[in-house]
Amino acid sequence: MLKAGIVGLPNTGKSTLFNAVTRTHKAAVASYPFCTIEPNVGVVNVPDDRLARLEQIFKTGTIIPTAIEFFDIAGLVAGASKGEGLGNQFLAHIREVDSIVHVVRCFEDDDAPHPLGALDPVRDIEVVTTELVLSDLDAVRKRIEKAHKRERSGEKDAHAELALLERLVPHLNAAKPASLLEVHEDEPRLLHLFQLLSAKPVIYAANVTEGDFAAADQHPLVRQLAEYVRTHHDAALVPVSAKIESELADLSPGEARDYLKDLGVADSGAAALIRATYTLLGLITFFTHNDKEVRAWTVRQGTKAPQAAGVIHTDFERGFIKAEIIAHDELIRLGSVHHAREVGHYRLEGRDYAIRDGDVALFRFNV
Repeated sequence: MLKAGIVGLPNTGKSTLFNAVTRTHKAAVASYPFCTIEPNVGVVNVPDDRLARLEQIFKTGTIIPTAIEFFDIAGLVAGASKGEGLGNQFLAHIREVDSIVHVVRCFEDDDAPHPLGALDPVRDIEVVTTELVLSDLDAVRKRIEKAHKRERSGEKDAHAELALLERLVPHLNAAKPASLLEVHEDEPRLLHLFQLLSAKPVIYAANVTEGDFAAADQHPLVRQLAEYVRTHHDAALVPVSAKIESELADLSPGEARDYLKDLGVADSGAAALIRATYTLLGLITFFTHNDKEVRAWTVRQGTKAPQAAGVIHTDFERGFIKAEIIAHDELIRLGSVHHAREVGHYRLEGRDYAIRDGDVALFRFNV
């Protein structure tokens, strides 16, 4: 299962947001640093209205969404890369996740003072980014020493690895995350092997007050942050209100809709954040159905039909023959499988077909 780590400075609302997103109370919430030490873990369903629409056609009574595993990682502080505030331990936790959700504080709260004093979201991002970059710089320098030895011994890939590492040093020294380094040919694969913290894809969550959420896009700090992360990190920003999300976590779906409507909000910030995290990782969803369930499955963009079948069961990939495919929107428009087949909108695809987001698939196989 894919893993996303929630990070940020202390007292940004990370643990509150984690509890809300995972609809649990696993993470302790307190107004002092390092309330969280070991990461809390929760599995979160990816919101997808298409499942409910498909269930109305197939009438299975059961839908199974796809999911992401979220980790609530303790707040980082300046000097974390040198061990400040149990930094080495916390940075190691970040290393285990596939992507980072960086929560940035955009609210005042006298009961939870900002650890750095004045509210300054851009500074806060730079503090956390600097610690990730410094940790990576140390790791890259150590790896260069080993790569030199491997190159002298004639090991394959050592020269290409060393060239990339030596380009990373001035890049990181300029306080730029590894994710912004221009790479080519086989370098993305090598960069992934290095497991650098600042190379992980990041989405930023601007945590605002309950009263600011409905018009968060117009909030001066949110607008400033959105421009900053776009120009300095080539990343997206999603406004959230951890306070609102914590209220929603204890409500039924109907009550939650009414609550959001009263606030003048169309959708939960947490739902938008979950979907954005899914998209950030370059993932798409396809659907299958049988007599018992309609189910969503996760694959990376560009995944071929046999490998998508293998996500369901290895036998499906091993004995793959064809995939019977129809787009979700097309099936919903036609209203039934029978009508879709009758008008020829189901199609057979072979081994070279790349699964598309929203495909409804039936795999033919023989083992």
